[in-house]
Amino acid sequence: MTPTLPRSALAGVLAAGAGLGAAELVAGLFSVRETPVEAVGAAFIDLVPPWMKDLAIQLFGTNDKLFLVILIVVLLGALSVAAGIIAAFRRGLGLVLLVVLAAVATLAAATRPGAGVTNALPSLAAGLVAVVLLPFLLDRFVPKRESDNGRRELLLNAGAVALGSLLAAGAGRLWLGRRLGLEDARSALNLPSPPTPQPPAIAELGLKGLSTWQTPNDTFYRIDTALSVPLVDPNEWRLKVHGMVEKPIELSLADLLKRPVVHSWATLACVSNEVGGDLIGNAQWSGVRIAEVLREAGPLAGADAVKSTSVDGWTCGTPLSVLTDARDSLLAFAMNGAPLPLEHGFPVRMVVPGLYGYVSATKWVVDIEVTRFDRFDAYWTPRGWDEQAPIKTQSRIDVPRSNATVPAGDVVVAGVAWAQHRGIDKVEVRVDEGPWQAARLAGEPTVDSWRQWTWQWTGATAGSYKLQVRATDAEGDTQTDQLAPPAPNGASGWHTVSVKVN
Repeated sequence: MTPTLPRSALAGVLAAGAGLGAAELVAGLFSVRETPVEAVGAAFIDLVPPWMKDLAIQLFGTNDKLFLVILIVVLLGALSVAAGIIAAFRRGLGLVLLVVLAAVATLAAATRPGAGVTNALPSLAAGLVAVVLLPFLLDRFVPKRESDNGRRELLLNAGAVALGSLLAAGAGRLWLGRRLGLEDARSALNLPSPPTPQPPAIAELGLKGLSTWQTPNDTFYRIDTALSVPLVDPNEWRLKVHGMVEKPIELSLADLLKRPVVHSWATLACVSNEVGGDLIGNAQWSGVRIAEVLREAGPLAGADAVKSTSVDGWTCGTPLSVLTDARDSLLAFAMNGAPLPLEHGFPVRMVVPGLYGYVSATKWVVDIEVTRFDRFDAYWTPRGWDEQAPIKTQSRIDVPRSNATVPAGDVVVAGVAWAQHRGIDKVEVRVDEGPWQAARLAGEPTVDSWRQWTWQWTGATAGSYKLQVRATDAEGDTQTDQLAPPAPNGASGWHTVSVKVN
């Protein structure tokens, strides 16, 4: 039976429409302001000659951009009809047309001024959904028997796809609107500025390829259990401090900002970080010391833990002693001099130097309960991770990278080492299990941050080699060579890289 053109055309339109719905949803989830249609329209405006822009303004006035959007949608509709009809006869050719449309939109989005990787995601999602859905719809729609049941099934399937596309687009628009509203509220916050926002000069060795002492917000690692980023209005945020205390407290962000603000450099590390891994970063955190808040609440005798809870229900347990000692454990609202990014816990998160994140670094924190470890299980404890997890002394080689090829002669080897709240006293490097050689250390403005190091490999000759590094903290404990996986309390072992000398 020859495929019917109307049904093939409908399949093409529905597939493209579903793609646009998916694009709206992805745009909302990743805070991309331009959908594929808008990205193509913006690129078109940039490319057309001035006389054409002037003509559009003369013809349509302030509605010139609306006309362009309508034109693009109509053109997309016509091409999706063509894709459906072509695919009914030659499946691969019709899908290629959809791929080309998605590629054009992706290129337009990725080349916009200031575009990042996420800007291309909506267009990629649109193309993927359309390409996957079109064959499915054609199999359902074409051919169909000319009966009431066949027409009813056609209408039901078409209606379901259209409704799903509209719901996805609506959800994306709602989510994007709420997220962009929070971004505006975040930008409008007037937070105390750090007196010295720049990294201390003594902490930087300035070597190419070496991790910068300060990790920028947009490259700082993110590990959490949130499927989507919780959106918390800073004006509605509240923190409850209760449990085994003399006086329960409830604080707003305005209440926090009235208290003495601390600006502190601290390195955070994820317990899932493998030896030599990059789930670690150093930033300047601004906030209020948790110890001051707890002192006001007055922990009762017998309490030894704090159970903190995120707005999405995630929990962690932190030793009360750590939160009340001299370290700068913070209720942080700023990161590197700017309000916390949404992904990193806006408006307030916990930052506790010296502990892995899963027992200390609660993002979007809304509840602090003073209690005992024997009265609760935090999120990761029943999943096999240790109840308490101080960060292990570790080091990493950044330069040269593993499997790199370097020229013979003098070779620069460099990296970072960390032992938060203890500090790094010594770093050593060796080649092919030879004698350990002391590396040169950068300055250490704070024991709560990692420390850069470098070592000159003099007279390296052609061949393949293995470089290893180990660190010793300020308490005299040297990094162990015993290899251990991240579970249950952090990875251990010496970071090893293989290099080839030409």
